[in-house]
Amino acid sequence: MSLPSFETFAAESRERGYPEVLERVWPAGQVVEDHGHPFAVQALVVQGEMWLTARGQTRHLQPGDRFELDRDEPHAERYGAAGATYWAARRA
Repeated sequence: MSLPSFETFAAESRERGYPEVLERVWPAGQVVEDHGHPFAVQALVVQGEMWLTARGQTRHLQPGDRFELDRDEPHAERYGAAGATYWAARRA
């Protein structure tokens, strides 16, 4: 599987109306309990693994997997033994 470059991901995200694009790097074993954000997000996992719990379901995400969350949507995150990196595109 071939991942897009960060520049390509950012350009495509901006075209879809997500003006803020950044890289998020999480350490091994990090757990983030239920929370929400004042923005919507579309993201692409590029390294490591994570588990995202939202809408009553937990998804195991690895490089190449994408996820979306609505503004203020409650969710929890757990990161694998090697941590995880994902690119996040946000809009208010």
